[in-house]
Amino acid sequence: MPRPTVRVLGLLELLQARGSTNGAQLAQALEVDRRTLRRYIATLEELGIPIMTSQGRYGGYQLIPGFKLPPLMFTDDEAVALAMGLLAARGLGLGRAMPAVATAKAKLGRVMPERLRARLNAVDQSVALELTRPQVSIDETVLGLLTTAAQERHRIHMQYLTPQGENTQRDFDPYGLVYRGGRWYTVGMCHLRKGLRSFRLDRVGAAAVLKARFDRPASFDALAYLKESIASLPRAHRIEVVLATDLATAQREMVSGFGVIEWAGDGVLLRSQADDLAWFALQLARLPFDFQVWSPDALRDAVESIGRRLVRLARVRPRSSRSSPEPARAGQR
Repeated sequence: MPRPTVRVLGLLELLQARGSTNGAQLAQALEVDRRTLRRYIATLEELGIPIMTSQGRYGGYQLIPGFKLPPLMFTDDEAVALAMGLLAARGLGLGRAMPAVATAKAKLGRVMPERLRARLNAVDQSVALELTRPQVSIDETVLGLLTTAAQERHRIHMQYLTPQGENTQRDFDPYGLVYRGGRWYTVGMCHLRKGLRSFRLDRVGAAAVLKARFDRPASFDALAYLKESIASLPRAHRIEVVLATDLATAQREMVSGFGVIEWAGDGVLLRSQADDLAWFALQLARLPFDFQVWSPDALRDAVESIGRRLVRLARVRPRSSRSSPEPARAGQR
């Protein structure tokens, strides 16, 4: 259930949005009784929010006419950043959070000056973001619990379904969370396996916060660890390729989940593993810089096969176009 502070703020939002509203309607909207509602009203008045109370059949509560909260002071750049963030939140696979995104945008719009409100609406109506679509849904309660536990350094106990279909119980120190490739992950110390592990949130059946606390390693990078662990998963072929570019360019051009890259002195070393070398060769072929396959030899053969096919297709001459028949004249069939 929401905390009292959240409900008090919710009451203020209702009063701003609805105008005069009777106590029964407000209590129902907040899911509290009338006595609790009167306590929330008193809390707002103690904070300096002027509220008018009217008695009788058509009585109720409303803010004193003309009262408005001070507008939020955002710069143009901050308004755009907020609008972009709300827009991006829609693509993160959080179905139950979508109403919250809409209400957050509405609240910002109500308290922003007109000029910034127009900027907020312009971004929402004019910008489209093609994010990686979520592959599976997750329990957003678990996401919130893990986020708080990671911030407050609280150990959790969770039920986890392994890729082999085994239900396991484990204590876990969540160092951070990552959204990558359409999936949510948490990374940290698994006390069952006694080592760093990453877990998919869609496989977490239940979780609870424990009293035990933990210390997160300094400068721990959850995303970097996740990339390394995914690239290191055992597959049929171990791959090493040297890229003829600098590290920043390689990081910008690499596709999601392609492998781990590091500076090797005279180029960038790409280390990865794959089951399908033909697919991996296609990913290399799309890169805008040269590369040299170190291993395996079969990948070199796959790249050569793609090259031969492209050369063959480039030499194919288009057929001569035939002139289109003249349209039939009136009266002709």
